[in-house]
Amino acid sequence: MIFGGTLVASAQDLKPNPNAPEISFENELHDFGTIDYAGDGTYAFKFTNIGKEPLIISDAKGSCGCTVPKWPKESVAKGQSSYINVSYDTKRQGPFTKTVTVTSNAGKGTTKVLTIKGVVKSQEQTDDQMPIKKPSGMSPLENPVK
Repeated sequence: MIFGGTLVASAQDLKPNPNAPEISFENELHDFGTIDYAGDGTYAFKFTNIGKEPLIISDAKGSCGCTVPKWPKESVAKGQSSYINVSYDTKRQGPFTKTVTVTSNAGKGTTKVLTIKGVVKSQEQTDDQMPIKKPSGMSPLENPVK
């Protein structure tokens, strides 16, 4: 009987804080599509604190060393927005799907998972699409091969 009373008291102690911060992302998935080898693999996930107390992001971890997140270290006030910047190492060719787990003091679940995906062209594919550089001082009609 005492055990049951303790269980009820513990459940009451876990009542959610109605004033807790709440994190809301504009989107939780970004598809880069096809990007160049060594191209720009950075995306900024915008979020807003839609709760009533300041939001604090305590950690953001990429699913591998090729995915590096940067997040605000200061608290985000109620109604304010900020960004989590995620960089992917685009010197790895082929398809990718990576995640970033964001930990905060938000009341409705303390973690959110953000996802980036895309396909990185091979270095050869990227180089093939680069314009050929002409030596300086040549007119467009001059043939560089003699």
